Amino acid sequence: MPINFLTTPIDYLNGVGPARADLLRKELGITNYGDLANFFPNRYVDRTKFHKIGQLVPEAAQVQVIGRLISIGTAGAGKATRLVATLADDSGRMELVWFKGQKFFKDSLKTNEVYVVYGKVSRYGSMYSIAHPDIELLKEFKGRQHTAMTPIYPSTEQLVKRKLTNQYFVRLMRQLYSEIKSAFFETLPDDLMRDQQLMSKNEAMHQIHFPSSNKALQQAMKRLKFEELFFIQMELLLQNRIRKTKIKSYAFETVGDHFHNFYNYNLPFELTGAQKRVVKEIRADMANGSHMNRLLQGDVGSGKTIVAVLTCLLAIDNGFQACIMAPTEILAQQHYAGVSELLAPTGLNVSLLTGSVKTKDRRVIHEELEDGSLNILIGTHALIEDKVKFQNLGVAIVDEQHRFGVAQRAKLWKKNDFPPHVLVMTATPIPRTLAMSLYGDLDISIIDELPPGRKEIQTVHRYDKDRLRVFKFIKDEIAKGRQVYIVYPLIQESETLDYKDLMDGYESIVREFPNPQYQVSIVHGQMKPDDKDYEMQRFVKGETQIMVATTVIEVGVNVPNASVMIIESAERFGLSQLHQLRGRVGRGADQSYCILMTSHKLSAEAKTRLETMVRTTDGFEIAEVDLKLRGPGDIMGTRQSGVMELRIADIVKDNELLAQARNAAIKFLNEDPSIGLDKHQSVRRVMNHLQNKKGLWKYIS
Repeated sequence: MPINFLTTPIDYLNGVGPARADLLRKELGITNYGDLANFFPNRYVDRTKFHKIGQLVPEAAQVQVIGRLISIGTAGAGKATRLVATLADDSGRMELVWFKGQKFFKDSLKTNEVYVVYGKVSRYGSMYSIAHPDIELLKEFKGRQHTAMTPIYPSTEQLVKRKLTNQYFVRLMRQLYSEIKSAFFETLPDDLMRDQQLMSKNEAMHQIHFPSSNKALQQAMKRLKFEELFFIQMELLLQNRIRKTKIKSYAFETVGDHFHNFYNYNLPFELTGAQKRVVKEIRADMANGSHMNRLLQGDVGSGKTIVAVLTCLLAIDNGFQACIMAPTEILAQQHYAGVSELLAPTGLNVSLLTGSVKTKDRRVIHEELEDGSLNILIGTHALIEDKVKFQNLGVAIVDEQHRFGVAQRAKLWKKNDFPPHVLVMTATPIPRTLAMSLYGDLDISIIDELPPGRKEIQTVHRYDKDRLRVFKFIKDEIAKGRQVYIVYPLIQESETLDYKDLMDGYESIVREFPNPQYQVSIVHGQMKPDDKDYEMQRFVKGETQIMVATTVIEVGVNVPNASVMIIESAERFGLSQLHQLRGRVGRGADQSYCILMTSHKLSAEAKTRLETMVRTTDGFEIAEVDLKLRGPGDIMGTRQSGVMELRIADIVKDNELLAQARNAAIKFLNEDPSIGLDKHQSVRRVMNHLQNKKGLWKYIS
């Protein structure tokens, strides 16, 4: 079958027609035969087993019953009206109930006919019932039942309202396959299928909709999931290769005096093995004239800033400028303070550009940028304004890059004739499976060890009833000269409520820790920037012992003397945020602590999050748990279009298969970089088609 047969409009399939075609397009994006063939079930049920009504138990899982419909009628009044039918077999009776679509079922169901009913059982009084069951005549059921496992297709409210039931989709799929037969072209080469022990495309596409057994279904799912993940990895790896071979950047061949002098004489500490490895990877990237596009992952406190400084020095040694862009003014100021202090002995010119920089200072920065006398510019979104022109930007470093939009990052890359080398940094550990999909076209460096001398933060979970014990502990730590954070949640939908929570908390802290013995700072999002900075600086200088705050201190405050992080209502935070907040302490040589305060009312997911925080400080392990809890869609704070919209694979559940697919794609491209061998025609055809369709995976059939 030629591939273009799958582009036949869905309107032409028997059983669809113009009205249903419009609904399928609008609700499910099904526009043609290919879309329907790739509309996979989201679960399966065994419809070969039947229960007697007399053997049912309350709240059973989905059950299937054969019985005669002996009555049907309306019960209740007003909004409580419902359609109730009575089904009977030789062991007893039960009710079938419909709250929606009552007219349709009342008109289509017939008394004294034998039906097959499927659904979840409930019990009211002495009578069992199933609400909104799947129901069809026994003779129709026998006429179409050819598989052990019945597919259940995804649906929407509009489809249900318009009577496009699961039975309709099962019939529609049979009609589709009666027309297209077994004519899907093979997309994978024979040797790859043998290596991975995969069934053929034709067999997989048939078994996924009409499984002959559970074993055959599992084999079909493996085949189709592997294919989807393999071609995603092929595209990502090819993008990486194209960028390295076709997108040119500046070759930083020199490792000069600025780098050597700083490394040998001004480094405040010995680099960890991980930091040395990452710097070596960056040096190699920037030396060969191809464009560096590298993601640097490092847990909170792992030492990414020093790597950024050394990267900037490599650019400066080769006659270029560098910039560091951060998502918030606080974080930009922290970077500026840290980098300026580190580079003070070198005499290099470092400036800060944010929205609050005064016009006259801005003018100086613009002039120094253009005449090349400004070596490193650190700032926020202000860096991408059209007025900001570099003489020769050699490297752009972006911190917490997932907080910037693609268009914002692109503006920074267009500051030169050639794109600058790019290093994107994140302190949010990205699970390996997610990194392979989100950033498969980037090179990835990981700082996976903390600087020597850092003690692991001790984390405990305490309930509200333990508050007096916690206060006693805080007083003991302050008596040792330590400082304490107390953080309250900030949820956007309820800023007023959060502000009240914060102020109530602040008042109780001030009562417990009164002046003049204790000094307490408060910081929240509704404060003026100057007031916020004033309070933060008091805490940084050690003038206050306690900082009561919302999550504004999640990033941007570096106080080595702060050794205790109290997180109030910790159940209201996500795992990633809890880990980021915990990273505000543990920056000095003293033992640090994180105390998670909650009420006793906790959901199962909240318990999992808290148990994970207490068990481990490994950001990558925490990220894996977070991915399993939240799913891939929103873990990075943004949906990555295309890559994440998988048809059948799941990067969380299928992480082992994803790794196999990536390794297979790497092996394939090492053997045949141009995909030109005759035996790889099928792969070349798919890749060309995907490229033309801009990565629409649904066309790989």
